[in-house]
Amino acid sequence: MKFNTRELVILAVFGVLWGIVEISLGTVLKSINIPLSGVVMAAVGLMIALVGRKFVPLKGSTLFIGVIAMVLKLFSLGGVIIGPMIGILSEAIIAEIILSLRKNPSRILFIFAGGIGVLWSLLQPFVTNPILFGRSILMVWLNLLDLGSRIFGIEIEAAILILIIMVAVHIGIGGLAGWFAWEVGKLLQERMGKASISYAGEK
Repeated sequence: MKFNTRELVILAVFGVLWGIVEISLGTVLKSINIPLSGVVMAAVGLMIALVGRKFVPLKGSTLFIGVIAMVLKLFSLGGVIIGPMIGILSEAIIAEIILSLRKNPSRILFIFAGGIGVLWSLLQPFVTNPILFGRSILMVWLNLLDLGSRIFGIEIEAAILILIIMVAVHIGIGGLAGWFAWEVGKLLQERMGKASISYAGEK
């Protein structure tokens, strides 16, 4: 993972931008208790990181952006920040792994990285809650069903249906974030005269 000075500056800008969004928008959404706020934050954060990857199309760049954003999350005011910090780093790692499947990631991999990255926000509580807060996996599962039941107006007994819808929503929103990041990154490159930094096999 070797970057020149220019690439480090670009990655730092995107990392700081993700961190600022987490500190500002994340705090606001949490304070007003918006349903699925984790989905929104994961989608926005990954979109920023993926645009950064478009500017610096090198392995490790997405992870680098995520690490910077995670460090900045330390400056959030109030509340528990360990969970969100783990979420930021995990999302960046997931996106990095997926984008590293090919030397020159395509739009499809960007969409896939966004979808799976945002899906992690649904799965993370099953990992972190028992370890960090001592909550049982059963309690996390019941909380998930209760949330899905209230949002989609489905009886909690239809657990499988709620789970399928929740997974589809997370992957769908994340996929849109990945697609949007690809298009925005390409547009910004062209407008800034950096169209030469592109991926082979672009569709």
